[in-house]
Order: sequence, then structure tokens, then C-alpha cells
Amino acid sequence: MAVMGVNGSGSRMTTLLRVCAVSRAPMFTAISLLTAGAVLVGAVLVGGCSTAGAEAAANKRVVQITAAENFWGSIAKQLGGSHAQVISIIANPNTDPHSYEPTAADARAVASARLAIENGVGYDPWMSRLLAADEGEHISVLNVGAAVGAPAGGNPHRWYNPADVRTVIAKLTADLAKADPRDRGYFAKREANLLTVGLRRYHSLIATIRHRYAGTPVGASESIFAMLAPALGLRLITPASFLKAITEGTEVSAADKQTIDNQITRHQIKIYVYNSQNVTPDVKAQLAAARAAHIPVASITETMTPPTGTYQAWQIRQLRDIAAALATAEGHQT
Repeated sequence: MAVMGVNGSGSRMTTLLRVCAVSRAPMFTAISLLTAGAVLVGAVLVGGCSTAGAEAAANKRVVQITAAENFWGSIAKQLGGSHAQVISIIANPNTDPHSYEPTAADARAVASARLAIENGVGYDPWMSRLLAADEGEHISVLNVGAAVGAPAGGNPHRWYNPADVRTVIAKLTADLAKADPRDRGYFAKREANLLTVGLRRYHSLIATIRHRYAGTPVGASESIFAMLAPALGLRLITPASFLKAITEGTEVSAADKQTIDNQITRHQIKIYVYNSQNVTPDVKAQLAAARAAHIPVASITETMTPPTGTYQAWQIRQLRDIAAALATAEGHQT
């Protein structure tokens, strides 16, 4: 019975099927004196096959999920619990999701998934290509942009929009229940716990900032913050064309540079929020100008840092940084 140690459900089942086939060999019927022994061996083999069948059934209740980015992967992992195994392709904070080139390992991760999560809205087109190239069984795909109704060419940074995050949580829970109907109640409990316990501090900080600083004019380095600022009640006055140019790595207009310089030197903004993973020369110059003007700055990141943390721990840390900058700016007011 050492064959039971073969790794991989497919290899294990193949090996056991071969072993089960041995029960049909002539040696079990050719010698009548060995009938009792044959019955015993046959029982052991059938037991082995039954064990493999039980293992396969159990494995079917662990939903394999492949997420393009780790912020969505973190949420999926918290919802799936012990009934999900999650792989996040973009997990390195130094990796640019826009220009990522997937590997053979990424393709295998997608091919083995029962549920795949892509951000969409043009953010991770490489994920769509991996899904289109897959020749395996049907994979259920959650496209975040489509799920939240993001327009084509719109802001893709939906994980910075609290309302969109809630929508994705509901959709993920439904997809998990569809993939594993027997554990529907388990997933519903995980969803309720995430919303009421896991994200409690996250929502509390958002509400506090909105209550205290609603209408405060702020500046930012790129369009990531454009998703969060409205939820915080902050008035983002940086030109949208500048935010988009920095996000997409295109040329910044001289007019936008001048507008932002004026906003800083004339103290038209109370804080400046920048993406510390994308500090271009233009952003670096604005940071220096803001600090010289004694305008508090706060940093956010495009991908989850540290990658081993949770979505909410990452967001809470950034919200606290923003709240601290706003409090400092309030102290500077006369």
C-alpha cells in the first residue's frame, strides 16, 4: 500500500485505479487455495480506492482561486477560509501590474483555478490573455471592473473605492457558493465576519476622516487617490489630466505643472498624497515644493505592502497616515 503516498490527486487516482485493476488478474482465481487471501487483498484494495475517492471529494470542497493582484487575493482568502486556496500573481510590491509579463507558472496557476479574479478596466490585460489561452476546464471569472460597472477607459483602481470593495466581496461570496454549494453557509458567515469585524476599523477611519475634514482641498500625484478621496469627503483639486498622465507614464503638460505649482505655493491644498511606488521626477519636484511650503504629505501604494499582510491592515495604515497629515494641516491653520 505504499502507492498511497504518491503525490498529486491525479497521480494518486491513476495509481489506485491501476492497483484496483489488479483485482481482476487471474492470480486471484487460478489457485483456489488462495481464495481467502484474494478476498482479503481485494478488500484492502477497494478500501484504498474508497479512501482516494473520499480524498478527491474533500479536495473538491477546496476552491482553487487565482487572483491577478494580491489585494483581491487577500479578500478572496479571507472569504474562502479553509475551503479556498488562493494564489496571487502580483504579490511583489516592486512589480508594475500595468506592464507585467506573466510566466509559465502564472499560466499553470490560472489553468488549475476554478475561480479567477482579474481587475479589468485595462489594468491587467495579461490576465485576460492567460484566461483566453487556457484549454482546461471552464473557469469562473470575476472581472472586477464589470462587476462594479466601471466604464471603459475609466479609473481602474477600484480597490481604493470602499463601495466597490463591498460589491466585490458580495460577488466573490456568491461565486464561492456557486463553486462549492455545500459550504454556502460557511462562506456567508465569512462574509459577515469580514464586513462587521475585519473591515470595521477600515470603515470607522473613513467615516471619521469624512466627518472631520469634509470639503478639505487636497492634492495628489496620481489617479489611485481619486478613488478614495470622494469616500473621505476630501476635495481633490489636482487636474485629472495630470493624475492620469502620471498613472499611465505619459507626458505631463506644462499647464498642469503650473497649476499644481500654484496650488502648492499659494497653499490651495492642505495635504499632498502621493504613490510611493511611482515617484517620477515631476512628483519628486512637487513633494519637495510641498515640504518647502510646509504642506503635510501622506503616502499610499498601488499594491499591497507588505505582501504578506491583509487588505484591511494595508488600507488602515494608509488611512491613519492621511488622517495624521490632515490633523497636522489643521494645526497649521490660523
